[in-house]
Amino acid sequence: MPDNTPSQKNKAAGSAILGAAFLMATSAIGPGFLTQTTLFTADLLASFGFVILVSLLLDIGAQTNIWRIITVSNKRAQDVANKLVPGLGIALAILVAFGGLVFNIGNIAGCGLGLQALTGMDIKAGAVLSCVMSLGIFWYKEAGRLMDGFTKVLGLLMIGLTLYIAIVSQPPVTEALYRTVWPEKIDMLKIVTLVGGTVGGYISFAGAHRLLDAGIRGKEALPQVTRSAVSGILITSVMRFVLFFAALGVVWHGATLNGSNPAGSVFQIAAGNIGFRFFGFVMWCAAITSVVGASYTSVSFFRTLHPAIEKNQRTIVSLFIIASTIIFTLLGNPVKLLIIAGAVNGLILPIALAVILIAATRQRVVGNYQHPLWMSIAGWLVVIVMSWMGYVTIANSWNKLW
Repeated sequence: MPDNTPSQKNKAAGSAILGAAFLMATSAIGPGFLTQTTLFTADLLASFGFVILVSLLLDIGAQTNIWRIITVSNKRAQDVANKLVPGLGIALAILVAFGGLVFNIGNIAGCGLGLQALTGMDIKAGAVLSCVMSLGIFWYKEAGRLMDGFTKVLGLLMIGLTLYIAIVSQPPVTEALYRTVWPEKIDMLKIVTLVGGTVGGYISFAGAHRLLDAGIRGKEALPQVTRSAVSGILITSVMRFVLFFAALGVVWHGATLNGSNPAGSVFQIAAGNIGFRFFGFVMWCAAITSVVGASYTSVSFFRTLHPAIEKNQRTIVSLFIIASTIIFTLLGNPVKLLIIAGAVNGLILPIALAVILIAATRQRVVGNYQHPLWMSIAGWLVVIVMSWMGYVTIANSWNKLW
């Protein structure tokens, strides 16, 4: 007989809260995260610390708004949107699922690249093996608990191995800390790019939907929800800062990064062949946890739209992962799809966040809950900044495609 004592329930809730934070964080820390952070460090050097710090504050502004309003309303984002305007939730679900599917192709590719660096395995074979492992997680009897544990363990391993490389690379710590608060140069586009990569698209909803599934909802849960939302951002930012220090140490001492694999070259230059093996494992961890997060969250946007989807959730998640793998093995490098998805993802956050913020003022959605004014202001600031980024991304994507 299961133990349903208060202590057991509190323990389960605590595990789900931390699991939601790690699900969000490991969804954000994917192959693109590793490459992006490394290239931006090589470009801005120690001043990139300031970009990370500002993006961290914007991330918290976006994510705390989304998680609090979703959990207090006890409705997933698509249901909140449909409450405001019938059909809006369906449109949002399609946007999120499209962005999630195409970026999942990149995540599957990252799995293959990681296993190749770690073991020498063929990239496509590594992608297929990772696909099978992901399917095993979702078909496990207690998939939610396994997913929480899986993302926690691999998230900590990623940070630990990258921290080792950061120490070995001997970065100028004092200079980096100084430039984090007093930069030599500021790049606004890089700030909004980091925000989009951390809480854009499906990522900002991953943990909030996981909390609803774990039964954590309502006004009484708001302190826990806020703590979980901020924890997810802090975990992501710790990994970002650790990788920043690792890359800064390498380029500060005069090394030139490999343009085709900048993150891998940081690990290899810092620690030789064993460092490159570490990179393979970090890349695989980043990629497979992003596969889990992207698949789970993308499908969660359709669960409440039709009873058949709710009933067959695991099958649909499995098909989502399998489709991503098949497309990668057939196309290899779907560059145009990734460019289009980048443009779409740049717009999802401001649209979704604006919907959530408006919903927070509607009693039919949130009941008698009063959303803090300062949170609303912070949220609308993120909407404005990210709308600008979406415009710039679409303009650049259009030029690249045509």
